[in-house]
Amino acid sequence: MIRSARRRAEAIFNQPGGGRIEDRLVSRVQLWRAVIGAAATLLLIYTYGADDGWSGVANDGVVKLILAPLLLILTGPLVILGFIRYAPAAQRRLLRSRLRAPLKAVGWYVGILVGVGLVLAGSAVLLKQNYGTLVNGLVALGLLLGLTWLLPFLLFASAYAARYAFNTANVHAVLPAALTVVLVWELMLFSVALEGGMPHGPPAAQWCAVLGGPVSVTAVALWELHRMRTRYGVRVRV
Repeated sequence: MIRSARRRAEAIFNQPGGGRIEDRLVSRVQLWRAVIGAAATLLLIYTYGADDGWSGVANDGVVKLILAPLLLILTGPLVILGFIRYAPAAQRRLLRSRLRAPLKAVGWYVGILVGVGLVLAGSAVLLKQNYGTLVNGLVALGLLLGLTWLLPFLLFASAYAARYAFNTANVHAVLPAALTVVLVWELMLFSVALEGGMPHGPPAAQWCAVLGGPVSVTAVALWELHRMRTRYGVRVRV
């Protein structure tokens, strides 16, 4: 069921498009950046601790996984509209015509969230009713079993939606990298706000924990954009 959920999420949120560039070197650098970043984060938490311990760290990771696509849905349109506005006038109509794939992916994600919410609410209501206990219980059990597929599907969908920025490469190759930069700084601000301040540790460790991720992601994204321009001839304006 988990394999099925992952494959379905990937099919929806990782659709190949004419604008996407598959650069294996960039993918490897992004992977190693993520691994090193995760290891550094765990080392800082192990050394200086966290407010809610390791369970709080895990919960924070899940919150960020769900929050990332939501932030993309809220702020992504502004970035895309600004991008299209900045593009040459002759290209704007073409770029707008390619928005169907991202809009469809956003619709899927909103539908997934609504579906999970309805299943949870329906199960809770049925289990609390005092009449038709057997029927309601069976229906609620069926809904809860459906969550064993829906919840992994939601997590995989969140990961793929954030990774590929809702298939915005179909609009233009540089959009996923640009949206990633915006997203990582938004997540940093939300993380500091939700945690009520800086993480534990001396000032140097605190600033490394807060800025290490956004700065490293931004650096990799800028390098990716540079490779697109110099190696593949991808430009926003000619």
